[in-house]
Amino acid sequence: MAVCWWLLIHCLLFMSSSAHNDFFTSIGQMTDLLFTEKDLVTSLKDYIRAEEDKLEQIKKWADKLDVLSAAATQDPEGFLGHPVNAFKLMKRLNTEWGELENLVLTDMSDVFISNLTIQRQYFPNDDDQTGAAKALMRLQDTYQLDTNTISSGQLPGQHRLLQTTLAVDDCFDLGKVAYLEADYYHTELWMVQALNQLDQGETSSTVDPVTILDYLSYSVYQQGELERALQFTKRLLELDPTHQRANGNLKYFEYQLAKQKKVEHKEEGQVKVDDYLPERKTYEKLCRGVGIRMTPRRQSRLFCRYYDNNHHPRYVIGPVKEEDEWDRPRIVRYHDIVTEKEMERVKELAKPRLRRATISNPITGALETAHYRISKSAWLGAFEHPVVDTINQRIEDVTGLDVTTAEDLQVANYGVGGQYEPHFDFGRKDEPDAFEELGTGNRIATWLLYMSDVQAGGATVFTDVGAAVQPKKGTAVFWYNLHPSGEGDYRTRHAACPVLVGNKWVSNKWIHERGQEFRRRCGLQDTD
Repeated sequence: MAVCWWLLIHCLLFMSSSAHNDFFTSIGQMTDLLFTEKDLVTSLKDYIRAEEDKLEQIKKWADKLDVLSAAATQDPEGFLGHPVNAFKLMKRLNTEWGELENLVLTDMSDVFISNLTIQRQYFPNDDDQTGAAKALMRLQDTYQLDTNTISSGQLPGQHRLLQTTLAVDDCFDLGKVAYLEADYYHTELWMVQALNQLDQGETSSTVDPVTILDYLSYSVYQQGELERALQFTKRLLELDPTHQRANGNLKYFEYQLAKQKKVEHKEEGQVKVDDYLPERKTYEKLCRGVGIRMTPRRQSRLFCRYYDNNHHPRYVIGPVKEEDEWDRPRIVRYHDIVTEKEMERVKELAKPRLRRATISNPITGALETAHYRISKSAWLGAFEHPVVDTINQRIEDVTGLDVTTAEDLQVANYGVGGQYEPHFDFGRKDEPDAFEELGTGNRIATWLLYMSDVQAGGATVFTDVGAAVQPKKGTAVFWYNLHPSGEGDYRTRHAACPVLVGNKWVSNKWIHERGQEFRRRCGLQDTD
């Protein structure tokens, strides 16, 4: 009975943590899936052992009867002339063969199938698989990784023992996800990778070159590359001359190629891309460590110091370590600002409550999920645990700002390729109702605490000024979102770069204007 109750409690806990899928948006919650899979593997091995034991019993029975029947059939009448042999033959055929039949018909998979059925309802769904696939493509673009690097598992910052490769089937599935999203650029990249791996001798029981070439010819055609589409189609027809769609496409591509030059179409498309996404390019470059505007003059204005916030009694003996990360806007980092124990406690409190992170709709004000914010978050109030209250008090002591009007501590865990594209933390003039319901004014400042190291990626970048801040466990960065006049500082537009390798945990404290009237006095100019 105790075991049944334990299983019930385990399932209920798993249900509560997995009620909202979106597993791919949080590495922290995905760890639960690893342990679930481990339990299923154990159950599967138990099933295999049971089947092996069953087959061993059947094999022993067959071997015994094989020897017996071989001897009996040499002299059947002499063998049955012995009354014991006659009795045992009757017994075997009447009773023991029936018992063997029952053994053969016994389904040893019942326990495993039951366990699998219970757990499967909490598995990731198609949306999770698609989300994880799109995350890989996002990492591919942001960090300019070629498909072979990802397929071979040779990601920067990845421990050699943890490298995992992608099979032909995996590459094909990635290409198919892109195809279903009408993302023909990534369809081409991953279908080419799948084809290359087949050409190099890798085998697949589910994918063949004809299928891949069919997707390839269409995806490059959709990108305006008629000549390459024609080449892929011809290669497909060499493998399968009767392919109906390919034969039709061959005539169509030849006709279109005669009317339209590939170069003109390609140049026209390139101009559109360049003009449309200037900030996106800046964001991706900064994530790669390219284009950071750290000049010698700026570097000479950045210092490290011991800081006690005007001789605050808490920090006279042990002042905090403050480092300038940027000058305009001023961004500072505080080192060793929380302990390992405090960070682990915050993660423990947040993990059961993690839900897909949302953004505020600028028109309706409603909270909604967005493709450009891939993480899960939870909110922790000061009353919920002493460690939260301690961290809040420390933020107030260090910054000198009143945190009683601040938002609760937001804890975020990023998922596969987790990111938050360029945004402002403060409410702009075209969003007059952004924080109206709170009644505490705009977000005057941001405190961002890093609760994990990240092997690769995951930087916080400021796209307007070309700054990049790397995550470092136990440190916090702080900046003002508003000028002393209350006007928004548009230089604070920032983004969280995709996590390439690792598990990124952060917590945010957004401090509001109310309560700061005598702690940060207004300036006379808009941009003082």
